[in-house]
Amino acid sequence: MYLLGLDLGTSSVKASVIDAQSQKLLASASYPETEAEIISAHPGWAEQDPDHWWHFVQQAVSKCNANGQYNPKDIAAIGIAYQMHGLVMVDKEQNVLRHSIIWCDSRAVNIGHDAFENIGEQKCLSTLLNSPGNFTASKLAWVKQNEPSVFAQTDKIMLPGDFIAMKFTGEINTSISALSEGVLWDFQKDEVSKDILNYYGFSESLMPPVQPLFSSHGTLKKEIAEKLSLKEGIPVTYKAGDQPNNALALNVLQPGEVATTAGTSGVIYGVTNQLCFDTQSRINSFAHVNYATTNKNIGVLLCINGTGIFNHWVKTISGRHMSYEELNNLAEKIKPGAEGLKALPFGNGAERMLNNKIIGAHIHNIDFNFHTIAHLARAVQEGIAFSFRYGLDIMRENGMKPQVVRAAKANMFLSNVFSQSFADVNNVEVEYYEGDGSYGAAIGAGIGAGVFSAEEAGKSRKSTGNIQPKDAGLYDELYLQWKHELHKHL
Repeated sequence: MYLLGLDLGTSSVKASVIDAQSQKLLASASYPETEAEIISAHPGWAEQDPDHWWHFVQQAVSKCNANGQYNPKDIAAIGIAYQMHGLVMVDKEQNVLRHSIIWCDSRAVNIGHDAFENIGEQKCLSTLLNSPGNFTASKLAWVKQNEPSVFAQTDKIMLPGDFIAMKFTGEINTSISALSEGVLWDFQKDEVSKDILNYYGFSESLMPPVQPLFSSHGTLKKEIAEKLSLKEGIPVTYKAGDQPNNALALNVLQPGEVATTAGTSGVIYGVTNQLCFDTQSRINSFAHVNYATTNKNIGVLLCINGTGIFNHWVKTISGRHMSYEELNNLAEKIKPGAEGLKALPFGNGAERMLNNKIIGAHIHNIDFNFHTIAHLARAVQEGIAFSFRYGLDIMRENGMKPQVVRAAKANMFLSNVFSQSFADVNNVEVEYYEGDGSYGAAIGAGIGAGVFSAEEAGKSRKSTGNIQPKDAGLYDELYLQWKHELHKHL
């Protein structure tokens, strides 16, 4: 028996197949080969075509199947991880009505701010655990205000993972975790938030039925099964946002455990059993994958929009056709501090931890006669690590004080400069685990199908190595210099 996991990212879709008994990875593939387009018709806007996502999913699954390491007909369940906070809108025939407004889109910031004030800041924080911000509910309000004909045709709204499950099964449903990341869930009453519905003028009929996160979300349609060489009727048994799912992949399930990622965006994600919130909503609290009305595990999320995308930008504008490995090697040739060069990685929309301000990315203290692309590479990677410290300090203000942070050896963590800078400036041990988002989705599929429990899955996860802080004192000093530059823009 095998399990299929899918990770719908901003840049691509990755598919992985694991053996259900051993939980060993058998095959993985991603699509497209180049990074997927983000459509930005106006500054601060970010959209993607959901039908493109579905094409990417099919291609990734087909590439995985072509590996020849398993019989696709023996796949027993499907799990889906997905980019959080996006808005997908469909009509009664399940046709997509417009491009998805994705996580890093900033157009609804003012709409969410007004909702925060009018519903009441304390009421929002105590029931939603967040300001409405520019999350899914506020994005829907933007469509209602600016595209009334689209809003009038809408039968259901979904998060991106709900949409992919719909394409597999023909069924539309969601989970508490998904609704909470859209800031549509009332944690006090454990129901869709009437405050949000009433303030924005949404009918509750727009919301899909709520299913337990680990459960059947529908079964595979015959025509899709035939197209992908899968067995008709296998269930989609798991759907989760990419950060809760990443935490599952890293066995971060219990209060006090913390995970991090540094892909297109950067995240620190910790688990608590308290209904906690930041009074300024600079960090956010959502229902974790193992949230239940009797066991209210909350994922506390720090998100930095511009991390790996900044590194990618440096690689692109360098004028050289180099790999990330070559860029990382260049950064290693420069000593800490990048000879005074300072980089602020905030060029990918409104940053929640900066109170939803759009300050843009900045590079300070350039000397045209001295600094090289290697200095820039070092400054950018250190600047990304410093932005994590800025956010982690906010999490520490709110009671989360990790000594160990778990990560996959992937994306920015493939860089020695970034990894050591992260450990030093945050003064934490980084503990590495194998497995990425698609692996976590496959594990989630197994839990949802009842093949094994979350606890059983966690017991098989072993650390593959770690990084200890080596020069926290030096990086404290460098961080304060970087923070001084940041505060010039706030």
